[in-house]
Amino acid sequence: MAHATQDVSDDGAIEPISRSLAAFARDLSFADLPAPVVERAKLHILDGLGIALAASRYDYSHKTLSALRGLAGEGDFPVIGMAAKLPYRDSAVMNGFLIHSLDYDDTHVAGVLHATASAVPVILACGQRYGASGRDALVSYVAAMEADARVGMAAKGGFHKKGFHPTGLVGAFGAAIAAGRMAGLTADQITHAQGIVYSMASGNLEFLEEGAWTKRLHPGWAASSGITAAALAQQGFAGPGAPYEGRFGLYATCADENAAIDLDLATHDLGSDWEMLRVGIKPYPACHLTHSCADAAVNIVAEHKLSPSDIGSVTARVAADCMPVVCEPLGEKRRPQSGYEAQFSLPYVVASAILRGGLTLDDLEPAAFTDPAVLEVCDKVSCEMMAGSSYPTYFSGEVDIVTNDGRTLTYREQVNRGADERPLSADEIVTKYRDNASLAFSADRVDQALDAIMDLDGASTPELIARLLSHA
Repeated sequence: MAHATQDVSDDGAIEPISRSLAAFARDLSFADLPAPVVERAKLHILDGLGIALAASRYDYSHKTLSALRGLAGEGDFPVIGMAAKLPYRDSAVMNGFLIHSLDYDDTHVAGVLHATASAVPVILACGQRYGASGRDALVSYVAAMEADARVGMAAKGGFHKKGFHPTGLVGAFGAAIAAGRMAGLTADQITHAQGIVYSMASGNLEFLEEGAWTKRLHPGWAASSGITAAALAQQGFAGPGAPYEGRFGLYATCADENAAIDLDLATHDLGSDWEMLRVGIKPYPACHLTHSCADAAVNIVAEHKLSPSDIGSVTARVAADCMPVVCEPLGEKRRPQSGYEAQFSLPYVVASAILRGGLTLDDLEPAAFTDPAVLEVCDKVSCEMMAGSSYPTYFSGEVDIVTNDGRTLTYREQVNRGADERPLSADEIVTKYRDNASLAFSADRVDQALDAIMDLDGASTPELIARLLSHA
């Protein structure tokens, strides 16, 4: 592993990454946040909470709630979209599960992780516990997002290559930072909290083998772990001081040995270069690695006015590192057995884009992914490595469609829609929120919650938002 230069303290000693991140989080104030960062932070929180409302309708969400209730009983902290309240940490587990369970939540591309899904449950739970203002919640959320993005991107894709899911693994650190800041911990205590949470951080990719539900749990578990670590640190519990770069630290233990780890990225330009502005919001409820190919297929079909009967074969191309996640094994990817498998199937997402003009939540229902018409198109889709992909900076994709009359039609998306260079507009994000939230609430309640979330920099509070988002 290649290690770059780390921060150096005034006495010439190398500054541990955890201490740099802790000092940044502790010192960060609302006045330090540029207006674009505040606006994007609110929109990303809005997006995540709308997704959670949509997810609250599903059977797997109710089973998860039943399990948590059975363990911990009732509590005082509302669950998004449900007529239920859970204890402090359990509410964070459940709300993180809901935000991430549809795989529709935002992604920091270079870090390859969904940090909002672990950060928002923390600011909701801690915000209620400590009576925090909306501005306090926003600052803690941004601190978590900045830390998670940097810790993730420093691995250069190495966590995935080793079989770890960064959303759970890395998200625990940002959760500890946010929880520590909201609890009023010192920088030393937030440093210890990161060391403590390293022993709790988890999340693996084994769910890919059979479409298991475990991925959905990762960010909520990360949120709960961060809350736990901060509480321990507040009482003087000691954690290792180099959880990231240490001999048995995160990068040495959880990243592939061939990954070109760049430790500088873990703390680069904190407070001046905002990774929050590089987090992409998804236009489709599927693995982000599939999006550019979906848009490419939509563009080809629309431009050339193709029908499925016109198509002889389809080749979808993504970066080599993406292929094990969304392309392999090809036979199984062409026949998803669940909505979750459909979300991680490049052949299915491309076939849906060709047949239906995109992918919606309805396209993840059994009637959609077992539809003979879409399966016929799936059988025409093959996958190849894409030359010149911008991954992991962006989720590039390319599609060739060979028509039955012999034409080869190609469309390439170098930068995925929703990324920082092609961001969804505020209006598009609000529309997405409304579409998702309306699955759980009346139009009036949807608007009330929208106004409260977008006023986090004003008079709104996490307690108000949590109440508006729950049926309890």
